[in-house]
Amino acid sequence: MPLNRILVADDEESMRWVLSKALKRKGFAVDLAHDGRQALSLVQDNNYDLAILDIKMPGISGLDLLDKIRELKSDLLVVIMTAEASMKNAVEAMKRGAYDYITKPFDLDVIDAIIEKVGRAREIAGQVTMLKQELKERYQVEKNIIGNSPAMREVYKTIGKVAASDVTILVQGESGTGKELVARAVHFNSRRLGKPFVAINCAAIPKELLESELFGFEKGAFTGAVERKLGKFEQANQGTLFLDEIGDMPLDLQAKILRVLQEREITRTGGNQSIPVDVRIVAATNQELIEKVRQKEFREDLFYRLNVVPINLVPLRERREDIPQLVQYFLGRACAEMDISDKQCTDEAMAVLTAHSWPGNVRELENTIKRAVILSSDPLLTPRDFEGLEPLSGGQAAVSHDASLESIVDLKLRSCMNGIEKLEKGDIHAMVLEQVERPLIRFILEKTRWNQVKAADILGINRNTLRKKINDLGIELKRD
Repeated sequence: MPLNRILVADDEESMRWVLSKALKRKGFAVDLAHDGRQALSLVQDNNYDLAILDIKMPGISGLDLLDKIRELKSDLLVVIMTAEASMKNAVEAMKRGAYDYITKPFDLDVIDAIIEKVGRAREIAGQVTMLKQELKERYQVEKNIIGNSPAMREVYKTIGKVAASDVTILVQGESGTGKELVARAVHFNSRRLGKPFVAINCAAIPKELLESELFGFEKGAFTGAVERKLGKFEQANQGTLFLDEIGDMPLDLQAKILRVLQEREITRTGGNQSIPVDVRIVAATNQELIEKVRQKEFREDLFYRLNVVPINLVPLRERREDIPQLVQYFLGRACAEMDISDKQCTDEAMAVLTAHSWPGNVRELENTIKRAVILSSDPLLTPRDFEGLEPLSGGQAAVSHDASLESIVDLKLRSCMNGIEKLEKGDIHAMVLEQVERPLIRFILEKTRWNQVKAADILGINRNTLRKKINDLGIELKRD
């Protein structure tokens, strides 16, 4: 971001002339103002990379003009010139947001040094802006949290509504559902972008160490505390602190977390000084916190402090329609990370992946895809690359509550057909019909209290046909 256009404002014509000539010689476009009002008008109508203002001018002083510039164009760098080399002027100028100040009279070498310094500052600012944009793009919700199921669309809506505010968020979901990814998406789409995102797993740190990890400690606070250490709250100052698995936090520490949320200040272990912190809290848990509240294992007041905006992540087994999209995403990422040619899943392999119950959720799916990509030398991944994946969990297919009968049958059928090459020609139709008919007829018989006339009528078949099917299918009749 090189400097192109500079504004010089000074009521001394000789100073304006000298600066204009020196800056134009270096290739800059220069606009001149003889007082504060003219300078303000030029700032309103034009875009400048740098403004050099005299501290004392008719109409509007340099310092007052600086205040107005900060309101109008906060990214415009301002250098204040003063004939009085007093500490008061210097302090006041810097306090109001000046980039630098120089004392009259000065050599033109000073201006050269200022220009070079401003140029470096603008270059760094440009890099920071670019980095912020890259981070924002990297953590755009639609690029990193995959899925178009109704449940995930609700998550996207909530993130979009709350990201810009500082409201506290509680993310709830099973392990592997992507709770930290949601927390990062919130942070990198908020005004705290560019500030720290600090994560701590409350379940992974021993209880006796968790407090000092969160709040830090003073030198000599305990054996081994040879120097002061900043805790996670101070490290995350002006940014976001992600408290993962907060349901495992000890009760006594919960009280201290509650105080931080209320007072916005912390005290290091072994210290007695209150330290203000500006931190947004995103907490997460794989437990039912409300149940822990009932069991007196989690503070009720802290729960309601955290649960201002709840975000619930459903397990992968309840949003199976997202699995193909997730598979494609993880395939592309794994191949890119390992610098290998793109790989795809066959329809049969995708059916296996879709049918699996995924107790480890999205994290398990990602690791499974990565393992298959590494181990397979074939560009097409087949069911053989995913051997060991069970389509059932606890003896029942894990499907969403509102799934249709047809989708349930389709899901189960696909998982059963993994070994289709082993079936004899002509076997499939009879086998599938038998496995569907037997539970259907048994269910209707139970509902009609084993009255075959009523059952045949409900099924829409002849009573003799029903009797034959009962015998052929080996259905045991009961009598009430």
